[in-house]
Amino acid sequence: MPTLYYFHDPMCSWCWGYRPTSEKLFAALPATVTRKNIVGGLAPDSDVPMPPAQREAVAGHWKRIESMLGTRFNYGFWTDCEPRRSTYPACRAVLAAALQDHEEAMIFAIQQAYYLNARNPSDVATLQELAAALGLDAERFFEDLQSAAIETELQRQVGFARQSPISGFPSLVLKRDGVMAPVAVDYQDFRSSLGEIENLLG
Repeated sequence: MPTLYYFHDPMCSWCWGYRPTSEKLFAALPATVTRKNIVGGLAPDSDVPMPPAQREAVAGHWKRIESMLGTRFNYGFWTDCEPRRSTYPACRAVLAAALQDHEEAMIFAIQQAYYLNARNPSDVATLQELAAALGLDAERFFEDLQSAAIETELQRQVGFARQSPISGFPSLVLKRDGVMAPVAVDYQDFRSSLGEIENLLG
């Protein structure tokens, strides 16, 4: 069966901007296509606060996405939190939530916490609070978050993303008959990507 891989990171601002369009695309996929999320791991674990120049650069991305797509951002994050360039914890949280059938819910919860509620998903405490709010088994989630199995799966997905024909996040790739074909991401109209997928399917 053909598989559409969605390469993303829960703390990728462009993925947040793409969310409304991606939801329409995924809902319109042909029934013959399976979809799989792949966490790309934008930034490894770090306890180092973001330097001012990096803060300005990331906030600049937010402003660009906001002006281009109308995406909402809460800039209070930059004063209310201590930002770190560290997305692996959030990626692990998505994988741990997937073990309790809450992968999509966790992705959305992380995005809302980060971009709308000025909370820091680089902090394990934030991720635990999100898991509890989603009704997950909090103890199991915390154990999975720190487990060797989740770390192995994270490294597998990061490695798969690096070997795939993508140049960043978000990215789409359709695998059919063993061939990986990139699909262009259109941030404003899902129909162009859908048309490309339908053409690849023949």
